Amino acid sequence: MFRVTQAVAVALSVSASVLLSAAVVAQTTLTGPVEFHTFEVPTIRVTPVATGLANPFAFAFRKNGDILITERYTGKLRIIREGILQEADISGVPAVYSEVFRAGLMSIALHPDDDAIVYMTYTKPIAVAGEPEQTVALVRARLQENRLTDVQEIFTAKGLDTAIAGSTLLFTPDKKLFMSVGGAYVFAGTGEFAQDPALHYGKLLRLNDDGTAVADNPFVADGSYLPEVYSVGHRNQLGLAINPTTGELWASENGPQGGDEVNIINPGANYGWPLVSSSRQYRGDWVSSVKQQAGYEDPELLWWPSIAVSAIMFYGGDQFPEWQGNLFVGSMVMGRIPGTGHLERVVFNSRGQEIRRETLLREIGQRLRDVQQGPDGFIYVLMDEEDGSLLRIEPVREAEC
Repeated sequence: MFRVTQAVAVALSVSASVLLSAAVVAQTTLTGPVEFHTFEVPTIRVTPVATGLANPFAFAFRKNGDILITERYTGKLRIIREGILQEADISGVPAVYSEVFRAGLMSIALHPDDDAIVYMTYTKPIAVAGEPEQTVALVRARLQENRLTDVQEIFTAKGLDTAIAGSTLLFTPDKKLFMSVGGAYVFAGTGEFAQDPALHYGKLLRLNDDGTAVADNPFVADGSYLPEVYSVGHRNQLGLAINPTTGELWASENGPQGGDEVNIINPGANYGWPLVSSSRQYRGDWVSSVKQQAGYEDPELLWWPSIAVSAIMFYGGDQFPEWQGNLFVGSMVMGRIPGTGHLERVVFNSRGQEIRRETLLREIGQRLRDVQQGPDGFIYVLMDEEDGSLLRIEPVREAEC
C-alpha cells in the first residue's frame, strides 16, 4: 500500500531523464570565473569552487575551512579540504535508498557547539512485512578526518515515504533543530498526509539535538499532532532560514505547477495544503477551489509560474552591503522548462514588505539546490546536476574593472 508504486516510480524517473537530457543543451558548465551584470551591485564574478559533484543536495561550512557536501543519489558525503574536492568520500554514511528520482541523501547541518558533529537527513530503506519500503530518517555522527564515527539514527519519520519526500535542516540560535519532511503530493495520492495527525509527512518538525521532541512544541500538551510537529499543512519544504531583522523562521515550499511559496512559520499554524492552495495540478486543474480561508496561513511570497523553490538565505555579510537584508531564493526549474534554474534576489522595504525581485545566474541554466553565505561574506550556490558544482559569487568593484 505504501510502497513507491511502479507507476509513480516510472513517472518520477521519466521526469528526471527529461529534465536532465533537455537541460544539457541549455546549461553552461563553468570552468573558470565569469562575470554578470546585476542591479545595485553592477557586476558580480561567479567562480567554480568545485566541479564533478554528482547531483549534490546541500553543503555546510566548518570553522577549519572544510566544506561538506551531500550527493543525493550516490549517497556520498564529499569534502572540500584546503580548497580542493577530495577524491575519496567520507566513510560511515548509512545505507541510503536512492532507486527513484528524488530519493537519497539530503540535508546536512553541523552542531552549533561542535561542528565535528554532523546531522543528515536521508531516504532510509526498510522492510515492512518482508516487503521493501522506505521512510525519512535523521542521523547524527562525529566526523574524524575522513570518516564518520558514533553514527546514530536519532529520528525516523512516522509513516512510509510513498512518493519520496524532500527534507532540510536548520539549527536555530537556541540550538534547536528544525527538520522538514515533505512528500505530501496530490499527484501521487499522498496530499492528505499534510493534514494527517498520525504522520510526520507534510510537516515541519522541531527537535532537540538528540532527536527528541522539544518540550514546548505547540502540540505536546494537547496531543492533536505528533509531539515533534511545529507546523502542518505543507507539501514539500526545501529551504529554511531565520530572518535576522525579525527573528522569524521562513520556509520555502514547492507547489506542483505554480503556487510556489515562502512562508513565515508560526508555531502550531496550519498552512493549508492541500485544502487551501494557489497551485494547479500538473494536468492543469486547480488543487483546491479555495485560495484563502480563515484558520490557514497565507504565504509571504508566491510564484507564478513555479520556479521549483529550493534553499533560501537572508544575506547579512559585508561583501555585498547593497544586498544587506535581501532574501536569496534558489530555483531548480522555472515554469517546468528545463535549463531555467537560477537564483532570485528579493528586496524588502523598511516595513518588511516585498518591493522587487531580481533574477541572477539565469545564463548558467542549472538546477540551483542550495544557497548560503560563506564565512568570508561571499555567496555560495550549489548546482544540482549530474556534473554538479559549487560556485562562489563575489562583487567586482570599480578598481577591478
